[in-house]
Amino acid sequence: MATTDILLIDNPLPGVRRLTMNRPEKRNALNNALRGAIFSSLMDADRDDAVRVTIIRGAGPAFSAGYDLSANNAEGQPYYTAQGTMPWSRHVVEGWFRMWDLAKPVIAQVHGYCLAGGSELATACDLVYVADDAQIGYPPTRLMSPPDMQFHPWLLGMRRAMEMYLTGDAISGIEAAQDGFANRAFPAEQLEQEVLKIAERVAKVPADLQQINKRSVHRAMEFMGMREGLRAGTELQALAFCTESSQAYRRQFKRDGGSVRTLLSQRDAPFQDYRERQDGD
Repeated sequence: MATTDILLIDNPLPGVRRLTMNRPEKRNALNNALRGAIFSSLMDADRDDAVRVTIIRGAGPAFSAGYDLSANNAEGQPYYTAQGTMPWSRHVVEGWFRMWDLAKPVIAQVHGYCLAGGSELATACDLVYVADDAQIGYPPTRLMSPPDMQFHPWLLGMRRAMEMYLTGDAISGIEAAQDGFANRAFPAEQLEQEVLKIAERVAKVPADLQQINKRSVHRAMEFMGMREGLRAGTELQALAFCTESSQAYRRQFKRDGGSVRTLLSQRDAPFQDYRERQDGD
């Protein structure tokens, strides 16, 4: 177990491992180094007999604002994915299934922004608890593509998923719990305490039995086609990257913070939300 600058690791309770994404200045944007540290630490926890459950949270004002668009995410990927046309979506979904297939439960503790790839990270966890005022959304549907991991119809239902895809709008933590993305929502100041209470209860169940409990739920979803559906969605995401609109938007990206900020503002200004939200709204 090794704490790094970008991922802090502690054991707040017996049997409970906690990973804290530590890029607050980037709203914990997921570059390959951070993704690699998360996967490595989760595998360490899965092999550690002293650990029965892991919590993932974010330092600073957000859980995660998504993939780091200022990074070259084609280089230094934490695991190999078979190549081909537009492999990014297939690559990241493979990673989320690595989490899905772990023996031990993983809990997402979500506050602030939980957007795009950040929402995929939370979805890959077994339990999700959110702050009431968290914002969960997939704004890249506005000018880039549908999600890499298209969990929305499975967790939120057709109508809510359709609305989120067609608008790119976010839902609040309260709505996320009501609609099925999250287990429960709590006031932000109570979130950490409540998550630790739940983790403590999960940790009371022996790990050899708990892995079967976890797989029972996953197998039911797989029989209904969820794994195949999510994999099929990666092909639609790749197809969207071939559209004229997506290519025109993505051609403007340069790997520097100023360019990314400008292009995110270009995307969200007409909607007056996310970083373009007006004071008092």
